[in-house]
Amino acid sequence: MNSCVFCRIVAGELPTQKVWEDEEIVAFKDVNPSAPVHVLVVPKRHIDKLTEATSQDRDLLGGLQLAAAVVAQKMGIADGFRLMLNNGASAGQVVWHLHYHVQGGWKGGVK
Repeated sequence: MNSCVFCRIVAGELPTQKVWEDEEIVAFKDVNPSAPVHVLVVPKRHIDKLTEATSQDRDLLGGLQLAAAVVAQKMGIADGFRLMLNNGASAGQVVWHLHYHVQGGWKGGVK
């Protein structure tokens, strides 16, 4: 069994609240949100972190950002949201599968 929690979500082995999905990317609500709206945008193919992506991943990486914009629209936060990626332990990465955090929904600005 794969120990990567995001790979297990992609494989349908773990439940999640999907927000959006296509052939290469899935977006789902964070189980421990740090914002009123907190969605993770994840490639279905495992890449540990951004610095392990290659030039062959260029379209996928662009697709992740476009997916984040679609998620922001769907979640009603397109007028103001944060898009964040942690790369490596010293940056706060705790799940070793490349992913973006789409955060927003603060009333009156970021708290």
